[in-house]
Amino acid sequence: MYTIKEVAKKMEISEHTLRFWAKSGFFPFIKRDKNNIRIFSENDLEWVKIVKCLRSVGIDNKSIKSYIDLCIIGDSTIKERYNIIKASRAKAQKQLNELTNQINLLKYKEEFYENLIKNNLKDSWNPMNKISTKD
Repeated sequence: MYTIKEVAKKMEISEHTLRFWAKSGFFPFIKRDKNNIRIFSENDLEWVKIVKCLRSVGIDNKSIKSYIDLCIIGDSTIKERYNIIKASRAKAQKQLNELTNQINLLKYKEEFYENLIKNNLKDSWNPMNKISTKD
């Protein structure tokens, strides 16, 4: 069993975020101890993992709550949950492709600047180096 503080550290999520998610109903089976402090089980950590994953790719809280509600309903909702996860993975893949393109551009620029530095060259692509003082 884990406290919010322990879960926050273990899952790399702020305590504030975990409390917000708990109040949003994302952890349907979370218990409280005798002092009314939330206690997370190993099973609750699985809920935290999927919520964190879905939020990280930009799935809104309403959609996450719908997914969780479908999980609670049970196996009759497997196809609906599959579609949610499939769409979320597609969204994540698109984000990954965009990041890959950005990383490639940055790598190219890094190598370009390394070459300028290594060979003591001027940056001919910098628009500031193309400004004529005769204008």
